[in-house]
Order: sequence, then C-alpha cells, then structure tokens
Amino acid sequence: MKFNLHGIRAIYGFELARTRRTLMQSIIAPVISTSLYFIVFGSAIGSRITQMEGISYGAFIVPGLIMLSLLTQSISNASFGIYFPKFSGTIYELLSAPLSPLEIVVSYVGAAATKSIVLGLIILFTAAFFVPLRIDHPWWMMTYLVLTSITFSLIGFIIGIWADGFEKLQVVPLLIITPLTFLGGSFYSISVLPGIWQQVALLNPVVYLISGFRWSFYSIQDVNLEVSLGMTLAFLAISIAVVMRIFQTGYRLKK
Repeated sequence: MKFNLHGIRAIYGFELARTRRTLMQSIIAPVISTSLYFIVFGSAIGSRITQMEGISYGAFIVPGLIMLSLLTQSISNASFGIYFPKFSGTIYELLSAPLSPLEIVVSYVGAAATKSIVLGLIILFTAAFFVPLRIDHPWWMMTYLVLTSITFSLIGFIIGIWADGFEKLQVVPLLIITPLTFLGGSFYSISVLPGIWQQVALLNPVVYLISGFRWSFYSIQDVNLEVSLGMTLAFLAISIAVVMRIFQTGYRLKK
C-alpha cells in the first residue's frame, strides 16, 4: 500500500502551524494551569501530606497532572482539527482529495498527538522546578506518553466527527474525562481508599492509565503493570475500530 506522503505532510503541517498561531491557548495556558496545581497541591497540601507511598506528595502527583493535561489536550486538539473542516464545509474537499481514510486519520491524529506529547514533555520539564523528580523507566514513560496521546487523539477525532456544534466539543472533556481523571488517582493512590471504594475505582478506565504512567516514574502502581498496559492497548484498539466504522458508514461525514 502506497501512502500519499505529500497529502499527509500538508495536513500535518497545517495542524502544527495552527498551534503556533494559538500558542497561548495550546501550550502556555495548560502549562500555567498545571503549574498552579503544583503550587496549590504540591506546596499547600503537600506540607500536610508529606509522603505518598514513600514519595514526596508534590512528586507523586506529577504523573497524574501530566496525564490530566495529556487527555484533555489530545481530545481538544483532535476534535477541533476535524470539526473545523465540517463547520466550514471544506470536509467535502478533504473527502474528495486523493487521500485514503487511513491517511486522513494519520494526518489529524498524528498532529494532535504530537502537540500533546510536546505539551507533556514541557509540563514534565516545568515540574522539575517545583518538585524533586526521578524517572525509573524512561522508555516506559515515553511509551505511555505516546500511546495515551494517540488513543485520546483518536477519541477526540471521533468526538469532532460526532459533534454538530462547538459546545459539544467540550462536553466529553469537561463532563467525563476531567472528572474521571480527578477520581482516577491523579492526586492520591487508590490504596488509601476503603475496600469497597477501591473496587469501584477499578471501574474507572483512567486509573489504569495513571497507574502505568506513575509506575514508569517511581516503580509504584495501583494495578498490575500488564493489566495497565493491556487496558491502554484495548482503548487504542477500540478507538481505531470506531474510526474505521465511521469511514465505512460515512457517519456525519456525508449528508
């Protein structure tokens, strides 16, 4: 199968150029917001909770905060990227271009994932100014960073196709993803919860993402590493399957 690399580069480059035009919204604002979390939770609450599973509380919350930004920004970048052509009517030009569905997805999702990965690394670098950090398994850290960015960029792509208004682009990130991330162990280990609530927490899919990502930093985990990685790959597979189905049926792409 021969890829239309020129077409992929054109869309990919356009989406990255849009980031440069919206630098405040895409990069600076999330970094500032996350820095405020470090100040409030790491300093204020961290002075009362000195350690969590042998790690300083400020350092403990770093993976969770990076994951919070990663999930929300991946969805936001990808959903807006594909929704805007629908809104402006240029989606038909895109569909009639010599690009396969796979090439379209690779272009938009690749650009959104790239932006999220860069943002995650910037936040990681920023965190080093606030708390003492260590990364026990850097390759695993990058693996989770890449897999999570791609998976949630795919979810954002799906949301962008599903949405028929700008307000719907924010429904899933604000009402579903952000609460699940806060309740998924971003600021605590689920091991501190009472027994029944630990079992309830395991129903939250974000728990597995944060647990695996935190393990790559400090070798501590709420769930088994194999289970965490398996769940991450399962989310990726489901997202790919849904995107394939959308192009097969033309759902909200063709009227």
